[in-house]
Amino acid sequence: MIESTGSAADLSLLVDGGSRGNPGPGYGSFRLTDRAGHERIVRLEFEDPVTNNQAEYRTLIAALEAAIAHALEHGWSPERLSLSITSDSKLVVEQITGRWQVRQPRLRHLYRRARALLGRFGEVEITWRPRSEIVAVLGH
Repeated sequence: MIESTGSAADLSLLVDGGSRGNPGPGYGSFRLTDRAGHERIVRLEFEDPVTNNQAEYRTLIAALEAAIAHALEHGWSPERLSLSITSDSKLVVEQITGRWQVRQPRLRHLYRRARALLGRFGEVEITWRPRSEIVAVLGH
């Protein structure tokens, strides 16, 4: 199971995406949890063919948009919130943190969108966890 790495973040996201065929029909899921204990899991389907990495980024973007909307619905300023993200995509985690370059042209616009959304939060932590731990929570 996924364990906390320290103090609780105001918002937490657990994200996973993939494709059937790589490229193929894409899917994603994320769990959004807030500091008040509210939790919801969202399932996504992407109609156009995507790679696993595109699906991971699209899922992250959808999760970030949902986190911003959730904060605003509760009267919370995203800029004052801490956000914790957990993903099983080593590529996304390493690219978002700046440790790896984004070499694939088809990922660059997704990366830029994700970084722009992340910039809306006061503090962000993104960590990698094994796929088995993510699947245990999200179920795919």
